[in-house]
Amino acid sequence: MFKQKNYTSKALEKEYMFQHPGVRTVSKIKDAAMNKHGVVLEERLAEEVLKHVVVNPKLKIDDFSNYKEYTEVINAAYAFISGQDEDGESDDHQQGGSSQES
Repeated sequence: MFKQKNYTSKALEKEYMFQHPGVRTVSKIKDAAMNKHGVVLEERLAEEVLKHVVVNPKLKIDDFSNYKEYTEVINAAYAFISGQDEDGESDDHQQGGSSQES
């Protein structure tokens, strides 16, 4: 059984269920979302995340009527499968510059 997470969006306070599809599938999602130059394409990433990660409700991009809700859900789901949301580590500013001591 794969790890699941309930998620409530901040934009519209809708509830979603994310399910981790496994490491191999996460790798395939990332590969499928990139163009030939290695740039992640938003539409491809969203399609893959909605297909493999957002399990309830099952949605397609066109089912969203609010862009803010759409980007929030996709970003939260991707953070979940890539391990960036564990223990409050989802904040982008958690990646500090150089905190090395000499």
